[in-house]
Amino acid sequence: MIRRFRLSEMSIDQILCRDIRAEKNVDAIVDEIIADVRANGDQALRRYAERFDHAKLDALEVSVEEIDAAFTRVDEAFLETLALARDNIREFHRHQLHENFVITGRNGTVMGQRYQPIEKVGLYVPGGTASYPSTVMMDSIPAKLAGVKELVMATPPAPDGSIPDAILAAAKLAGVDRIFRMGGAQAVAALAYGTESVPRVDKIVGPGNVFVATAKRKVFGQVAIDMIAGPSEILVLADDGCNARCVAADMLSQAEHDRLATAVLVTTSPRLADEVAEELERQIPLLPRADIARESIDANGKIILCEDLNEAVRASNAIAPEHLELCVEDPFALLDRIVNAGSVFLGRNVPEALGDYLAGPNHTLPTSGTARFSSPLSVDDFVKKSSFLYYSKEALREVCGDVARFARMEGLEGHARSIESRFEEDPS
Repeated sequence: MIRRFRLSEMSIDQILCRDIRAEKNVDAIVDEIIADVRANGDQALRRYAERFDHAKLDALEVSVEEIDAAFTRVDEAFLETLALARDNIREFHRHQLHENFVITGRNGTVMGQRYQPIEKVGLYVPGGTASYPSTVMMDSIPAKLAGVKELVMATPPAPDGSIPDAILAAAKLAGVDRIFRMGGAQAVAALAYGTESVPRVDKIVGPGNVFVATAKRKVFGQVAIDMIAGPSEILVLADDGCNARCVAADMLSQAEHDRLATAVLVTTSPRLADEVAEELERQIPLLPRADIARESIDANGKIILCEDLNEAVRASNAIAPEHLELCVEDPFALLDRIVNAGSVFLGRNVPEALGDYLAGPNHTLPTSGTARFSSPLSVDDFVKKSSFLYYSKEALREVCGDVARFARMEGLEGHARSIESRFEEDPS
């Protein structure tokens, strides 16, 4: 049964608590896997596929023929849905593209900034309890828009070595270049360091379980990463006009992801709080993943009753949820007051699932309160910036004294001499 609170009676620890219980010895296990893959390459990957995925692999890489065959097996209606999602995601993310700029100043000074794509990116797509072609689309399309030259996907195989047809079809539509049968920390290690078959990449993106997240944290510095993603979260901020059935269904859309997922209702309505609690109990047994949703709601779910919408907004900003639904009469009146949220869903007709699959904004979002300082995956994650600077000799002469003065104030005589030397007569 979901726990219920009044905000006025909660401590800050209760408000922020996310009951994330990792397995013991994760760090040690991941360290061992990374070292093994670095030392033994493809051999280690095959061994881990047999150990964790129960798959004996002849080939680590999925062939073009396998991808094409999978594409033909996917239901035509679903292919049309994938294409619609691709187009919507592309349209949203193309507005994130940046333009280079150049500033020309007096005396011939030139300075500016250039955007360049990261050359090789690794995309991790989870397997296991569910298949996520949506993640393929969300993480691949911004990369390709940014101009990434080689996009390498890793995803765990089934016991027969296959990858779900929907995953391969999504990868083909989104422009993924190469696909490998590998999951877990071993996939992250292979992407970070390379093996005989797997190319070393410059950045790794995509969600995963605690072993994947830990491995990404450990290889950061060798490669870049997008974020350390925690379990899924949803916060529904609702007033008295909401339908309890829909609110409960939206909460369960995240609770069914993971036993560690968090679903929270923040409301000003005691009636809605009562009815949502009842609806959760009615709807959970109807879900195919009822056991996962049950544990998520019982361990991490909350209903927080607030005096008014001002208090509800304060609670939401304190929690900084991954997904925030503003299920109120006038959601746009609250939008500017939301300062901490990964993605915001406005109104009673915008379930979080719309953003997961089709609308266009990215669904790879900051979790565990990190929306306080981080952002959804975007084109920005796949580009790097370089600045450039040019001064004529006359322009340099004008500022020579100022630069030297600054350098000596910091005790760096060599810096000062490096600029002054250009205006000294050659002693030879």
